Amino acid sequence: MHTYSTLASLICKTHNALAYSLNIDLSASDVQLCSPRYWAMMTDPIMSLDTAMFTILAAHVGLTIGTLSRHLHNRPDLRPLVNRLLRFDTVGIYLLTERGHGLDAFNIETTATKTPEGFIINTPREEACKFMPASTPSFGIPKVALVMARLMVDGEDRGPRFFIVPVCNEHEMFEGVESIRLGARPGTCPLDFSITRFNHVRVPFTALVSSNIYDHSRPALPLEKWWDEIWRIPLGTLAVTAPWISSIKAAAFIAGRYSMHRSLVGKGADPIPIISFRTQQWPIAHAVAVGLVMSNWFPMVAKSSSDKSLDHRVRHGIAVVIKTTVCRHFQRCVPEIAERCGAQGTFEHNYMARIENDGKGVIIAEGDVLTLCIRLFSELLLQRYKIPLPDPSESLLAQHATSLLEENISLLNSLHGGHRSESFNSLILPQAELAIEAMGHALAYSAGLKSGLPKPILDVYECAVIRRDPAWYSENAGLTRILQRIREDEAITSTLPHLDSYLNNLAIEDYVSAPIVSDEAWKEYYDAMPVFTGNAIPIDDQVQAML
Repeated sequence: MHTYSTLASLICKTHNALAYSLNIDLSASDVQLCSPRYWAMMTDPIMSLDTAMFTILAAHVGLTIGTLSRHLHNRPDLRPLVNRLLRFDTVGIYLLTERGHGLDAFNIETTATKTPEGFIINTPREEACKFMPASTPSFGIPKVALVMARLMVDGEDRGPRFFIVPVCNEHEMFEGVESIRLGARPGTCPLDFSITRFNHVRVPFTALVSSNIYDHSRPALPLEKWWDEIWRIPLGTLAVTAPWISSIKAAAFIAGRYSMHRSLVGKGADPIPIISFRTQQWPIAHAVAVGLVMSNWFPMVAKSSSDKSLDHRVRHGIAVVIKTTVCRHFQRCVPEIAERCGAQGTFEHNYMARIENDGKGVIIAEGDVLTLCIRLFSELLLQRYKIPLPDPSESLLAQHATSLLEENISLLNSLHGGHRSESFNSLILPQAELAIEAMGHALAYSAGLKSGLPKPILDVYECAVIRRDPAWYSENAGLTRILQRIREDEAITSTLPHLDSYLNNLAIEDYVSAPIVSDEAWKEYYDAMPVFTGNAIPIDDQVQAML
């Protein structure tokens, strides 16, 4: 059951998304070709303030409109629907994965059976229910879904295809479509995540998402055809990463400003700002460096995502690399700096506690990070394609990334049974995420060098990365534990004189409302908080000691 406050919040999220969508004024071509205007929307820092709104827009614009957009030339009949979606008169949702299959979405079970009049969409069993896009009518706006289902013709499975299925109007579900509201995700922006099932829902032939609605043949290469159907997923993998870069920057800014004015009284007469302590300086400098390095790298990757000269597997691979890198940076930076803000870091109004919970969702959005890394790492080790990496001579991080890849290729070649062996499972797969993340570190650092990011920022970033695999740097770069600590000390010392300007360079202040950023902001917040007063007088017995 929805509470009134949850329903109100859901409607608010939708109205926020509607207002933002109309303000951006995207065209179908902007979405299809991932124009600068499209990426401006996805990377807008405001997305990090309301992840429910971003979730709605990412599925609605990036996946639904994106999937339909490339068929408009041959399917003018889709134009009215796309126009409604662009105006946000209808919300689009993307029903790909199923409860019983998760990332194994190629083997989904929902069926679309061809009939003389069109198709019948059906969920054969509970495990085949679509999981977990928001399909309830709680938004107060009609919804339409792109439903991945197996095309069945005369009893033959012709492979998974997308079908356009209206889900609900402003008030209720359409006949045969059932939405089951999932429980809330604690501490996150509320959204009506759901399980969706179909009970013999009839749709016309034009519901097939294809440039040729009469082509019902079985593809010669079913898996390749399926990847072509879900061509927006790699772009989605990249897009869902963007708000978390802004989140890292916002958290770094909040903690940095707080640490500059929050003071302790020591043995002397003058208060000492807590930023004076190295234990405070490192996590803040770390987060600032990550925020600047990631925000410099991301636009370069976004631009390359539309480069058709690159193998589509390479483009998806790079998206996996950046998602892995940003997500794991987020998980290390935000909890640490929230903790360094003490009790203040635990309150929702100071942003960090809530965004930390919301961040857990992005790890599984558009593909679970670890699973994506396992797939990508396996294909790189089998040398089916290559991710372009910086030359090892460029940096320690590039040496690290290249070394991890080469040593695992050698290890794979020594295994009896190759990538199908139990040894591959036990020895190589556990290294997948570390190796993919190392590629991201090297690429991000390289981008920072080429863009001329300040040396202290790059030095702090390098030290943070070394912390991820200190043994390798000790074994291969001659950096003992004490030398690693000295390197960190030098990087932080060179950063501190410029910390104020680096915080400004994050370009996030206008999106930060946390009251702890300054004494003035806190006092303003303090004056606005509800105050409980009264005239009751305590009874003597309540304050006297019991003998």
